[in-house]
Amino acid sequence: MTAETRARLVELESSVGPGELPVVLAWLVSGQVEIPENDLGAARRRAMFVLAAGGDPHRDLGLDSVAAERLAAELDSPERRAQLEGALADLAANSEGLPAVRDALEALRDADLAWRCFALALLADEVAGED
Repeated sequence: MTAETRARLVELESSVGPGELPVVLAWLVSGQVEIPENDLGAARRRAMFVLAAGGDPHRDLGLDSVAAERLAAELDSPERRAQLEGALADLAANSEGLPAVRDALEALRDADLAWRCFALALLADEVAGED
């Protein structure tokens, strides 16, 4: 892990609430999960249509969001889950002295939760880019 990543973890420890921290950590490692850009872009667009069909596409998102669930299902594969698990394990190995980060990473050992957090992070990133 780079010094920059450690600095981000230290910052997240004190600036992100426990409910959001797992999603933020999944976002932090999202670049380590290999998804072809065309596939990712198309899946995000479809998820945005689902989100918009449900009302305001800029409303708060949650793990139970139909759009996030759809994105998670569409992008799911054993290889991608393994990449996410490995990236999160690398963060966990370097979370010493950061109890909130450590606890969030411990929760993300649940592969289904980690995958849903990953999809929600990708969707939130797309929503943020729409502004």
